[in-house]
Amino acid sequence: MAVPKQRHTKSRRNKRRMHLFLKSPVFSLCKKCGKEKIPHVICWNCGYYKNEEVVNVLEKLDKKERKKREKELKSQEKAESTAKPLTMEDLSRK
Repeated sequence: MAVPKQRHTKSRRNKRRMHLFLKSPVFSLCKKCGKEKIPHVICWNCGYYKNEEVVNVLEKLDKKERKKREKELKSQEKAESTAKPLTMEDLSRK
């Protein structure tokens, strides 16, 4: 019969079991671009955190990718600006 040479500590036992308790990450939507991001982390699509630009994402891209990303950002800003606020009648319909 096999006998362990040393005692396994509680922390070592718990480290082994840790994979049983992993949970899937929770995502929130970026307020600036609307893409999914991890909470309390910079959005890697637009580079904003708490409505402030932290990382200039366009600076790191190639010329072709930069044009594409600028076009996407402009179209999203236009969509946000064209959305009219709801009136009391519209709210009552919902």
